Amino acid sequence: MQSLESVSKLIALVLRHKPEALNLYMDGHGWISTADLIEKLNERQPFTMEMLEEIVRTDNKQRYSFNADQTKIRANQGHSIPVDLELLPLEPPTVLWHGTGEKYVESINQKGLLKQSRQYVHLTDNHDTAITVGKRHGKPVVYTVDAHAMWQEGYAFYRSENGVWLTDHVPVKFLRLS
Repeated sequence: MQSLESVSKLIALVLRHKPEALNLYMDGHGWISTADLIEKLNERQPFTMEMLEEIVRTDNKQRYSFNADQTKIRANQGHSIPVDLELLPLEPPTVLWHGTGEKYVESINQKGLLKQSRQYVHLTDNHDTAITVGKRHGKPVVYTVDAHAMWQEGYAFYRSENGVWLTDHVPVKFLRLS
């Protein structure tokens, strides 16, 4: 029997990148039927709504959200497939941070922060969180983003359900190594 952690990773794959991995339908806003997800997970091992609620509640990154009546679930951000999370542009804090690995510094210094295979560049309003994210990519490096200047120049920012700041691209001129 798989642990809840390994099931959570499968759920992240399905809700962010490949709903077809479990032969599920995702609507244009990233929602998948909770009942259908549980049914598909049950084909692999016993799985209940209570287990799904525990995964959502205890996920340290708060990756997932239910709709109001818990009939649907989606990832809060990190999609590599196009979804409209229905986020409204929001004025960001004066500065935000982006954590990455040292191996990406040269590319970032030339091109800025690019969304790569995701829908958005992910930023945080917490420097320590940026360090933690950077550690996942090797020796951590943190960039400070002049979000206020970007906002003033018309760049859009969004904040996901779990507090991650999102934008399409961060040009080099708005970046400095922390």
